[in-house]
Amino acid sequence: MSVAASIPEAWATLSLKALPHQSLVALLHAFGDPASVLDATRAQLGAVVPDVVAARIREPIDEDALTATRAWLADPAHEIIAWDDPDYPQALLELGFAPPALYFVGRRELLNRPALAIVGSRNATVQGAENARAFAHALAQAGLTIVSGLAIGVDAAAHAGALTAAGSTLAVVGTGLDRVYPATNRELAHRIAERGGLLSEFPPGTPPRDKNFPRRNRLISGLSRGVLVVEAALSSGSLITARYAGDQGREVFAIPGSIHSPLSKGCHKLIREGAKLVQTAQDILEELGMTTLAADANAQNETPAKDPERSVLEVLGGDSADVDTLVARTALPSDVVVAALTNLELTGRVAAIPGGLWQRLHRS
Repeated sequence: MSVAASIPEAWATLSLKALPHQSLVALLHAFGDPASVLDATRAQLGAVVPDVVAARIREPIDEDALTATRAWLADPAHEIIAWDDPDYPQALLELGFAPPALYFVGRRELLNRPALAIVGSRNATVQGAENARAFAHALAQAGLTIVSGLAIGVDAAAHAGALTAAGSTLAVVGTGLDRVYPATNRELAHRIAERGGLLSEFPPGTPPRDKNFPRRNRLISGLSRGVLVVEAALSSGSLITARYAGDQGREVFAIPGSIHSPLSKGCHKLIREGAKLVQTAQDILEELGMTTLAADANAQNETPAKDPERSVLEVLGGDSADVDTLVARTALPSDVVVAALTNLELTGRVAAIPGGLWQRLHRS
């Protein structure tokens, strides 16, 4: 009798074995599918992989983990996307460390769209969170899927900013998808499940463990063409994601900040080490060779009919900015941004300042 009752369950079971990547590839080539690997005798397995790997496959599995996976898969919206699935992210397969099975809820088509990761401090400043939201919205409007880790702070702001745009967002988590961590992001996670995607390599029932999050970070960078670090202290986990990105041949971008802010020190360190300093979303699009896509998104954008003045105010935040920066942050055409600024100036909500910049005025 087969060890696994279904193809998804077979992949889940094989994933729980935590086999070395090369051994797993060799086994699937030899036996054809995960159920056949699980049904093979130790002698048959030993002819393909080292005996220690063969022994691991024949060891009893964690029944609690498999029971949790079965219960989770009972919901039709819950899926396992494995190596043999055409929607498995090609960006991960090309790196040679791809988990054999990914647990997923959401829009499958996002898994193989061009993506950019946005990461940063959990203790983001108001301006840092606003920068993350504005960059995410503009880049998602230009067609990039925004990838982040569902943490509070920069991650949450990036997901929220991308949800309202065409590229939408993927949240890669360090727990099983039967729980939301941190719990304060539960409502955001539900919105991502509906309009974006939730992704984990960890089976249902997996709690938040420190060792899981570097693995999550490696997937975040692996799924993406580049990583943008918005704010980060020198000890931030975002620097781990940036390091993975560099090792994987991905671009690394960083937003500079005040020399006096601890949350700028990580970004400044990355810039000194070769990360690309960015001030607008357009900087990133140009570096990725996506200027045409950005222009197409502006031409097709329907946001002007949805209150451009509010959009300009939201992205202006507490910083001053010029028209080009506001165009990049809002993904609105320049003439719409200029018209919005004129109206906002007339009503006393923004002011022009020297250097071609605009400043938001905060009313009492």
